[in-house]
Amino acid sequence: MLTKRIIPCLDVKDNRVVKGVNFINLRDAGDPVELGKRYSDSGADELVFLDITATIRSRKTIVELVEKVAENVFIPFTVGGGIQNIEQIDLLLRSGAEKVSINTAAVSNPNLLTDAADKFGNQCVVLAIDARRSKTQKGKWHVCVKAGTEPTDIDVVEWAVKAEKLGAGEILLTSMDADGTQAGYDNELNRAVSSAVRIPVIASGGAGNLDHLYDAIVDGGAEAVLMASITHFGNYTINDMKQYLSQKGIPVNL
Repeated sequence: MLTKRIIPCLDVKDNRVVKGVNFINLRDAGDPVELGKRYSDSGADELVFLDITATIRSRKTIVELVEKVAENVFIPFTVGGGIQNIEQIDLLLRSGAEKVSINTAAVSNPNLLTDAADKFGNQCVVLAIDARRSKTQKGKWHVCVKAGTEPTDIDVVEWAVKAEKLGAGEILLTSMDADGTQAGYDNELNRAVSSAVRIPVIASGGAGNLDHLYDAIVDGGAEAVLMASITHFGNYTINDMKQYLSQKGIPVNL
């Protein structure tokens, strides 16, 4: 089993980290630079920074804030939100990001994944999928875009498979149904995607306790677990998570 990664997520709105439930009812969680540094210093394996209103407001990711965060973290750093083209990806990578996360633009222009992988390498290209469980088809999920505000009829598993072929090097898979609930990841979703692709799947949405992290890896097949609420508000430290997983036989970087 490959080493599993612990990845805190900074959802940023108006230069502040926020966290909600099911993508709504956002509450303030702190300064992104301070939080990023704290996670970097405390042993997080990577960090994800998502500018959650960039696409909705049709503006570019906050490059200046990305630069400030990058100056204070010494771990791989993924940035997403509002990315539309190769030029923006190039700017973000030069601003300190090691990877970019693309959702809405990849759905509207799938060739962006290929172009980005060709230019920067697929290790830099993360496909973000915001998934909502189908109300009419059991065991099916549909892709949502524009920070979860706009549903599509695209099947999540089919899209993940296609994206891998196009050049995505990793999938950031968020269950909108589980997001912020702290009731556990949607491991049926995680397993459906992880078993269909060969690239790593990052489970996102629903972490509430240490068991949930273990379940996402063992039951969901995730290569990494993303969390926000349980770290931002002091429920658990990164060390708590790693020690627990290690004791359960999951390889982590201690």
